[in-house]
Amino acid sequence: MSTNQLPASQRVTNVPCHDPYLVADRRLALALIALATLMVGMDTAIVAVALPSAQRELGISDATRQWVLTAYTLAYGGLLLLGGRLADRLGHRRTLLIGAIGFVCASALSGASVSGPTLFAGRALQGAFGALLVPSSRSLLVLIFHEPAERARALGIYTAVLIGGAIFGFILSGVITNYLDWRWTLYVNVPVAIVVALGVVRALPDFPGDAGIRIDLPGVVLGAGGMVALVYGLSEAATAGWGSPTVAGVLAIAVALLVAFVVVEARVASPLLPLRVLLDRNRAGAFIALACNSFANFGLLLILTYELQTVMHATPLATGLALVPWAVASSVGAAVVGPRLMRRLPARALLVPGSLLLAGGLALLAQLTPTSGYVPLILVAEVVQGFGAGLNGTPAVYTALSGVRPADTGVTSAMSSTSNQIGASVGTAVLSSIAASATAAYLASSPPGPAAGGAIVHGFATATAVGAVVLCVGAVLVGALVNADPRGERAPSGA
Repeated sequence: MSTNQLPASQRVTNVPCHDPYLVADRRLALALIALATLMVGMDTAIVAVALPSAQRELGISDATRQWVLTAYTLAYGGLLLLGGRLADRLGHRRTLLIGAIGFVCASALSGASVSGPTLFAGRALQGAFGALLVPSSRSLLVLIFHEPAERARALGIYTAVLIGGAIFGFILSGVITNYLDWRWTLYVNVPVAIVVALGVVRALPDFPGDAGIRIDLPGVVLGAGGMVALVYGLSEAATAGWGSPTVAGVLAIAVALLVAFVVVEARVASPLLPLRVLLDRNRAGAFIALACNSFANFGLLLILTYELQTVMHATPLATGLALVPWAVASSVGAAVVGPRLMRRLPARALLVPGSLLLAGGLALLAQLTPTSGYVPLILVAEVVQGFGAGLNGTPAVYTALSGVRPADTGVTSAMSSTSNQIGASVGTAVLSSIAASATAAYLASSPPGPAAGGAIVHGFATATAVGAVVLCVGAVLVGALVNADPRGERAPSGA
């Protein structure tokens, strides 16, 4: 019997960890999973930079251009839980392969678009297959890297790739858009996905799914509908404002659907999201930490992208390069410092300081003025928050996925990604609306004159100050909930 045919409980744990072939195989597995994750991590950034060129060529109106990004976000956020549950039922390697192939086909369709609606449809398909790919890849890390120290290292690298993907996307998109064509920002996924697909078949172990899992269709409809409404409502709030009747109506629908979703999940025999996943205090705290991480990261990238391009008049490529220190600091925190400290400290001792560093990065940006330069203020803020993102991210993912039942691995991975998605959407909506309101108030109170630049910077500074307060509250919640110790593996919840 080959290794891939063994039961999941024997395939990994019964093989000595010092086996040289196994170590090489695991490194290859980690590289493939990280490469698959990189495609998704850099997607929004790489497309956002190329959007003006695509809009001009395809004749997309200003009123509908946001759907190039929104179509992807809604499909991705709405289908994450279903993608995770399908991974549990069909097997994580199989769904990773399906996700990678589907993602590249959708990328090719988007790149070959001849009209706006074709591009919107392709982007929605990318989001749908991304919702299958991401939970599968994160689940495979948990199943392949079972020993605490090596799992921490693997999750650290994975987190660093996911965090750094956005910055890499900014840089790559700037180069491609300047020297090739916007379509290549989508075609670039094709060779990457081919490598991932071939590698997955040859190198990753085949963990069988649980055929006894039933797909909870009412839960799918309510959960996906609630998440789509929530993400859409928050994205609209960033532009239309919180007082918009559309925003209020959509968010009310989101709350109603999500409440109904929880009620249904508590009663059905095979729920889409077993409530035991949410009721574990450590896991709940980890989900909050992940949401805070994305809130801070997207808030910082949003503010700095506008600050660098609108106020400081940097090109898209220069903006991407200016954000590299943030990515480097994140990678160091996630892949180097975080995993090492996890061997010596409980999770709370990393999550709380990491969250406070995230808040510190935003608090530094609250000092922005029209004359602020990149050095030292922006650079220091990037390094502080980037390191905090890495220090927070690895133990948060580790804690969220520790002690989970094997049959719940996929949906728990999906829930951790959903936490990221919610945090990013809330961060973008809240900070954008606060910045816009503060800018308008500044202009209204200023004497007539060229005060636009100062008003914009004032709006950015006000938004980041409020964001820092929100993150401090999040740090308190995380500290109160999490009491797990990554130096020891917790027993599966509900076991």
